[in-house]
Amino acid sequence: MRRYSQRQSLSSLSEINITPLLDLAFVLLIIFMITTPLLESTMSLIIPSSGAKTPPVTTSQVKTISIDRNEAIRFNNQVVDLESLTTQLSEIKRANPDVAVVIRPDRDLPVQKLITLMDALQRAQIMKVGIATRAEQK
Repeated sequence: MRRYSQRQSLSSLSEINITPLLDLAFVLLIIFMITTPLLESTMSLIIPSSGAKTPPVTTSQVKTISIDRNEAIRFNNQVVDLESLTTQLSEIKRANPDVAVVIRPDRDLPVQKLITLMDALQRAQIMKVGIATRAEQK
């Protein structure tokens, strides 16, 4: 009768033990199952509704501000600088408190320039602001 140690040294290893590999695969699977829902940036929101009717905005109340990639600001198709734009917007707000402004930024405009323009609108106390976009063509 042979000893166990002698028998082990004489025989060759013909099978690979895959247990550690399966353990690693299951641990990685569990990690991905836990972290994948956390990586989603979408949120399912139920937007509250209101029974109050908002009056429609007439086109005479809507002013347009365009800013191109060279940071040239146009207010109703007239080139203005930021300081004069702020004063014009303040005067328009005093004359018509229900004024609305649509901003038409260039696609390649840095975000900071758009924020600077929106700060000017806030200084003029204009709160009805929209940003014009267009749908992507598929």
